[in-house]
This record gives sequence, C-alpha cells and structure tokens, in this order.
Amino acid sequence: MKYATLILLSLILSDKITYSQTSNSNMKKVTEFKVNIPQSELDDLKKRLNNMRWPGEAEGSGWNFGTNEVYLKKLVSYWATNYDWRKQEALLNKYPQHIAEVDGIKIHFQYVKGSGKNSKPLILTHGWPDSYYRFHKIIPLLTSGEQTFDLIIPSIPGFGFSERKSVTSEAVADLWKKLMTENLGYSKFYAAGGDVGSNVTKALASKYPDVVEGVHFTDVGYPTGQEDFSTMTEAEKQFAQYVQQWWYSEGAYAMVQATKPQSLAYALNESPVGLAAWIVSFGTAGATPDQLEKAFGGKDEMLTNIMIYWFTQTIGTSMRMYKLDAMAQWGGAAPLAKTHVPAGVTLFAREAQFPKEWAERFVNVVSYNKIEEGGHFAAQEAPELFAGELRKFFFSLR
Repeated sequence: MKYATLILLSLILSDKITYSQTSNSNMKKVTEFKVNIPQSELDDLKKRLNNMRWPGEAEGSGWNFGTNEVYLKKLVSYWATNYDWRKQEALLNKYPQHIAEVDGIKIHFQYVKGSGKNSKPLILTHGWPDSYYRFHKIIPLLTSGEQTFDLIIPSIPGFGFSERKSVTSEAVADLWKKLMTENLGYSKFYAAGGDVGSNVTKALASKYPDVVEGVHFTDVGYPTGQEDFSTMTEAEKQFAQYVQQWWYSEGAYAMVQATKPQSLAYALNESPVGLAAWIVSFGTAGATPDQLEKAFGGKDEMLTNIMIYWFTQTIGTSMRMYKLDAMAQWGGAAPLAKTHVPAGVTLFAREAQFPKEWAERFVNVVSYNKIEEGGHFAAQEAPELFAGELRKFFFSLR
C-alpha cells in the first residue's frame, strides 16, 4: 500500500510531591505582556472586510469545493458589524501573560498558578490553525479546587504573540524545556498537547524524561507510509486506510503548507477574508458545517483565533513550520525514540479514531480513554470533559 506522498504531511507522580520553583521575582528574562491592538489596525481590518472582492462559487457546490461562500459572507458581515474585539481583548488579558527570552527567541505565554497547596506544573501546547487561545476555557477549570495545576500556555514560535520565527516541533520542545526549568525554575513538570502540540509533547518526553513526569495526548500522529505494513494490526491497517482517504479529501492545507507555504502566505497575510476561509475550511474537517462554530468554541471564539493570526501576521510563519517538519522528517534525521514517560491518551469522537496499539508505538500508554463527544479542538468544544481527563490522568500518577 503506497500512501507516503499524501500521508507524509501529517506532521501533524504522586500528589504528595512538592515541585520546586524559583520565586516570581527571580524568573529569568521574563517580562509582563498585555494584548493592545492599535485602533488604526482595527480600522484597516474593517475596510478590508467591507471591500472584499467575492469570487463566486459553483452552483450547488455547498462545502465540497472548500469554504462555502454563503456561510462566509454571513460570517464576514457579523465580523464587520457585531464582533467586538475590545471585549475579546479584555478577555485575553484576564489572565497573566509574559514574554520570555529563550535561546534568543521571544516566547509569549500565559502563566496562571493554581489555588491548590500542591499544584502540578503543566505546559499546554496548541496546534494549527488554532493558537494559545485553544485552552482559554479550561484555565479556570484547572486552577481552582483541590487538585490544581500551575498552567503555562505558550504560543509556539511563529504563532500569535511569540516571535515570528519558524522552528521544528523538536526545536519547540527544546525551548519549552528551558522555559520551564530555566526561565520559570521548575525542576519537574507535566506536558499535554494536540495536533502540532502532540509532536512537541512527544519530543519533550523522549528527550527530557528526567524532568517530564507525565504527558497527555488527544492524538499521537498519523501513518506516513514509512511504517512496515506487515507489522500493523488489523485495526491499525484500517486506521491507515482511513487516514489515506482523509488526505485525499481534506489534506489540501497540509500539502500546500509542507511544500509551498510562502506562496500561500502572501494572499492570507493580505486578506482577512482569505485567512478566515483557509482556517474555516480546515475546521469543517471531521465536522458537519453546522458543527463548525461549535468545533472552535463558538462564533466569537472562532473569530478571535483568526484575529490573533491577523494582527500578529503569523499565518506565514505558522504554515512554514509544516515545511520545516517535513524537511526534517524526510531529510534523514533519526526519529525520536519511543518515550517511556507515563502517557495518557484521550480520543474524542470527531478525532481520527486511532486504536490503542497505534498510540503504543510512540508513547508509554498507561491510560487510553474514548469520549463520545468533542473533536479535534476538544479544549474549546468540550472544555469540562477535556479538563476532567487531564486532572484524572495526571493526579492518578504515582
């Protein structure tokens, strides 16, 4: 079965422990940060929304050719007339944010300490086409009560308010390790992620098992065609066939981003409607059009995520990460060893349904749970369920 060309683009302890950390006053090269977009940029955005040249679409095409124009026109009208960025900006600034310099790269991150006596330090890594905003709904759920976390939620370099510099997933893991141990002063910590965040979290556990005490995933990567098909179980073979079919119908974004991201970047950095269409198109994958806004957490949440890309002009650098990961994977770099750090895996309903044995190829699965709700953006779509999975797994480790 030859499917490598299409699939290569899928780059895509006990509660008694006391976690040592330097005091906030001693945090290395960390400064406070607030989101504050100039009014001139909001005015420019509104002009671009109102001056959109609509291309038209094939009659009766629905969503089969990409983002539906009827839907997009309604979304843009709401965006231009009803959406309140200043309200959303205030919500973004509700929790403490910082900029840290790590290996010469400026990293933006939220840092919210739990109210519990022995909060566990947990770094959460987002994916594409979302941002650090992916986790905003679970912050109060995981920082209050008896079993709490110190949450560190960074923007990957090239995304959001971090420096516009593209790096590989493995390089992000190196930065996260230093952020946690050197800048924030934690001796041990936990990590979780989805999508691109899964690659980063796997690399963290593989390279730094001495400081990473547990990891959690909502996906663990997808077949690339490099696997020995004869070693796969029947369930894994069915999963690989499903993924191949998915790439034929939904994989355009990854094909472009892993080959010619710069060509697309010019258009998406110039047109907010084009940017929204590209991100919305991916959001429909695995969900019906009616479920689209819910998948992103709601219409305002979906637009806020798009606005973060727009104002920071990071769509180009975020897409470039796919190219860098593809070059690393297919350039002869040795794959990371399977991690033996305890791993929890939660498979939500509209995520690609990989079997447990597929996850066990990459991580030390000690917990595998299926949830009959939610999808790829579970932290936004089903925050209570997602937060519950993190708390249940990490506080079960001994």
